[in-house]
Amino acid sequence: MAISNSYLNGVYKDLSRRYPEQKEFLEAVEEVLTSLVPVIESDDRYEKYGIVERIVEPERAVSFRVSWIDDAGKVRVNTGYRIQFNSAIGPYKGGLRFRDNVTLSIIKFLGFEQTFKNSLTTLPMGGAKGGSDFDPKGKSEGEIMRFCQAFMNELFRHIGPSVDVPAGDIGVGGREIGYLFGQYKKLANNWSGVLTGKGLSYGGSLARPEATGFGLMYFASAMLKDAGKSLDGSKVVISGSGNVAIYSCQKATELGAKVIAMSDSNGYIVDENGIDFKIIKEIKEVKRDRISTYLDYVPTAKYIVGCEGIWSTKCDYAFPCATQNEISKESAELLVKNGTKGVFEGANMPLTPDAIKIIKNNGLLFSPSKASNAGGVAVSGLEMSQNSERLSWSFEQVDGMLKDIMENIYHSCAMAAEKYGMPGDIQAGANIAGFLKVADAMIAQGVV
Repeated sequence: MAISNSYLNGVYKDLSRRYPEQKEFLEAVEEVLTSLVPVIESDDRYEKYGIVERIVEPERAVSFRVSWIDDAGKVRVNTGYRIQFNSAIGPYKGGLRFRDNVTLSIIKFLGFEQTFKNSLTTLPMGGAKGGSDFDPKGKSEGEIMRFCQAFMNELFRHIGPSVDVPAGDIGVGGREIGYLFGQYKKLANNWSGVLTGKGLSYGGSLARPEATGFGLMYFASAMLKDAGKSLDGSKVVISGSGNVAIYSCQKATELGAKVIAMSDSNGYIVDENGIDFKIIKEIKEVKRDRISTYLDYVPTAKYIVGCEGIWSTKCDYAFPCATQNEISKESAELLVKNGTKGVFEGANMPLTPDAIKIIKNNGLLFSPSKASNAGGVAVSGLEMSQNSERLSWSFEQVDGMLKDIMENIYHSCAMAAEKYGMPGDIQAGANIAGFLKVADAMIAQGVV
């Protein structure tokens, strides 16, 4: 479907011609550009200075070989990426993803989204993303350490505390960040806050593990309050059981909701009495086991093989927190049929474009990931500040700042949507608010 503005449509068509294989990236670009039509038509500076052509192209894209040795002594080879998308408002900032399905298209899509997400936080951070098609699952501690060290042997020359500050993402948790940081420190011969998500013993921030999940619920609460609704007393479904899902479950429970379903890649559990987030933490963070073992703790719960079916569970609010494109057109139709009132993205773009249309056309509340899952990068930005000042803030301080940031993001999105004639469309508002700050900074800095 053509974008209604000829300038934006031309930019998108040219991008599609040059990168036809990068479907995830093109999907993300089309979604943003469609929202920008009223902005471009109200201010000719953005076309005059070629802002859109420039903002859809990364400033730097690095691809490199990662050679490492497994426990059997065999040499293994993976591909590493770092896409430094935009530095108009600050040093590049964005996570590293280690997963076997990582491609250049996925990293570009994530880096593009990260640019606007970081802008929405109002913190001085540009957008970037990186990773590798290496999957830590099934690997030993020694193999993971050797891979991380080999990955950093190349990455270190492209990053720095005022240049590019990576963080974690899928497959890159505290363990991997530790190995990456240790190798960077050795190679660069300095201690600096060049990675976020670090352990508390070496410059990490309190509330960082909780940040994305807590932030998601703070955003949802602000949006629901504006609509005269509340999480209190509601039934909630959260897909996934990783970091984001676990702490979304905790905060939703603390805010009075009953989380009745969660999943992992094998299947999902349903506990109509409310899932105990402490048990999920024990299973996933301590034992690193499958979510099906929840039934060993709560025999009255149900386990269903196949994670896609989780969206057939009747709920008031859905929080997809697993991976991109996990809610299809068919799943969205199920949510509508079951009377779901709102869908809030916790993963990066977990709804397909067709699913988003169904959700919005049926009047459900909807929040895009670039707004509602910005809590992680917000606290990463706060970690950077603490490292620069050689300080460590309390959990309450960081959590309070996170709550303020997420509520402000919601209000910025709502106001932008209202200003440009799309009241209540938080997806469009997020794209517009994120774009304006970056675009205005690019104009101010000239053609660079």
